[in-house]
This record gives sequence, C-alpha cells and structure tokens, in this order.
Amino acid sequence: MSEQEVLMTLESLRQKEEELELLKTVRRKEVAARIKQAIEFGDISENSEYEDAKNEQAFIEGTIINLENMLRHVRVIDSDNLSNEIISEYSIVEILNLDSNQTMKFQIVGSVEAKPFEGKISNDSPIGAAVLGHAVGDELEVAVPAGTTHIKILSIEK
Repeated sequence: MSEQEVLMTLESLRQKEEELELLKTVRRKEVAARIKQAIEFGDISENSEYEDAKNEQAFIEGTIINLENMLRHVRVIDSDNLSNEIISEYSIVEILNLDSNQTMKFQIVGSVEAKPFEGKISNDSPIGAAVLGHAVGDELEVAVPAGTTHIKILSIEK
C-alpha cells in the first residue's frame, strides 16, 4: 500500500485494529502450531500440511504488514462534522445521470471501505472524486471507464 492517506470512520478503524490484534495474537500462534505439528510428521519436502501452513503464515504476515501500514496513514472522518451544502468524504449523495435519466444514491467512502454493490463508492473512483466539493444543482461531465457521462447533483446528506 502506498503512503497515501487512508480515510475511514471510527467504527472501521476499530474493526481494522481488532483484525490486526487477532492476527498478531491468535492467528500467528495457530499457524506456528500447525507448522510445528507438520514438521513432526517427518520429511517436510513432500509434506502438504507443512506447505499449507507456511503459505497461510505468509498470508497472515502480509496482511499484518498491510494493516499496520494502513493504520499508520489513517485519517478518521467524523460524520457529525459533515456538511449538507458541499459534498465531502462520507456524504450521502443522490445524482441524476443526465444521459440515461436514472438516479443513483451512494455514500462516498475511503477506498478501504468501498463496497459499490452496497452503495459505498470510493473517493478515488471517477464519480466519487468528481463530485467532491460540489453542491446541489451542480452539473458535471465525468470521465468514466465507459467514456463520459453527465450528471446532476440532486441531494447531499450526512
């Protein structure tokens, strides 16, 4: 992960801290015990249990490194301080696609929390980045992977 600031809510921060603590205190010990047990089976060159445990250990250590890096660069967003006038991270926005005449409602979140199918889009996504700093009534032309789309901002909520 890059040195880029990571945006998240206090709730998400706590979840990531708990996940990191679980990996460091419980999962590391579990996989170490599996490796020890696999070594006791004898020849590790053809021991699939040993290979599986070593692969899991590498995955856990990589995840720990990623989480530690993420948490070093976190900026917590307080939803109580959000404005209904200007779009910012964690605003809930309703837009009208002027090309298809369809409305869409989503929350702009940090990339770590993005879940497009749940209506949470990243502040780094084309539409998420384009609407930041805009107000109700603004019309924008947004470059998206499929080309260019025209949108109008209908509402902003906390």
